[in-house]
Amino acid sequence: MKRKILLPTDFSENSWNAIKYAIELFENETCDFYLLNVFSTIGFASDNIMVPEMGEIAFNSVKKNSEKGLDKFLYRISLRKDNPNHEFFTISNYDTLLYSIKEVVEKNSIDLIIMGTKGSSNVLTTFFGSNTVTVMEKVRNCPVIAIPEKTDFNIPYEIVFPTSLKTSYKSSELKQLVDIASLNNSTIRILHIQKENSLDDEQLNNKKILRDNFGSLEHSFHYIRDVDLYTSLYKFIEIMNTDMIVFINKEHSFFENVFSNPMVKELGYHSKIPVLTLHNFKK
Repeated sequence: MKRKILLPTDFSENSWNAIKYAIELFENETCDFYLLNVFSTIGFASDNIMVPEMGEIAFNSVKKNSEKGLDKFLYRISLRKDNPNHEFFTISNYDTLLYSIKEVVEKNSIDLIIMGTKGSSNVLTTFFGSNTVTVMEKVRNCPVIAIPEKTDFNIPYEIVFPTSLKTSYKSSELKQLVDIASLNNSTIRILHIQKENSLDDEQLNNKKILRDNFGSLEHSFHYIRDVDLYTSLYKFIEIMNTDMIVFINKEHSFFENVFSNPMVKELGYHSKIPVLTLHNFKK
């Protein structure tokens, strides 16, 4: 079945790096890739009031720049090894990044978003960075992989999945993780940093659900007790030579705690490890 992958770009080298990561991650899969550039006319308005003539000139100018940038990225892609399984489409939108991504995801039935975590300083392009975190939190009907700046592609053999084991998981929520692990013969390391002496019945049941969903995939459960949550996660990631970190964005979950903590800045901006965000699908 053909995958549909959205690649937001502001034409920075970091967004180009995320595109390369996506192409290599799914090298052997049939995919439609959608390159999205979101542009605005910031800098052309006076006192936030844009006269019609000036507004039209500004819009046409930045629209043209957006389309040129997409064409240049398509050309860069064409210089890579040809892959008959991959097809590329471009989308140039005048809107906010978040709204545009939501619209494209819905309209094109996107399976996965892959984007960089730091963008261009050009005022005519949409900035990434904090926007990446916003997309990971707010686009709740599509998984997101955030690719830190200058990350080299590594096959994700080691995937760390921190969880409180306090919430139940559906197969639809874990699908992208299972797909990536299956494609790459990955090992999933389920990490529970616990403060209790033992797992309660709910946690034991949720552990069984994870085990059932991962099935024949190589996976293991790990437990660390009575230590700082974030320090422990960092140390575990380092020890396991982690290639990807996975969070599930559920209400009142570990993910919420992580993204309200400064650790997300480290994961998003300074780490070299891609972060996959999954969501609880309500449909």
